[in-house]
Amino acid sequence: MKSLRSFSQRLPLLATLLLPLLLLTTSCARFNADGSLAPWGIALLILDVLAIINVFGQPWDIGKKILWAAIIFFFPFGGLLIYYFFGRGR
Repeated sequence: MKSLRSFSQRLPLLATLLLPLLLLTTSCARFNADGSLAPWGIALLILDVLAIINVFGQPWDIGKKILWAAIIFFFPFGGLLIYYFFGRGR
């Protein structure tokens, strides 16, 4: 359990280190291959990263955290909306 707690405390640092990689991979699109991102894409990426950090800050078990993080990761716009409307702790 200590390793899980240690991982959840290091997650914001991990997200910060992976942000440039995420920016690079999201900018490699068919119609936008010059390495730039649209402002809406950057805003969505920032909101997704904040949502995933928020998920791992919730007092849930690890299974629920991983499930919500996967939903947000694989469905960036829809997963973000579903999480903010239905998944956040009250």
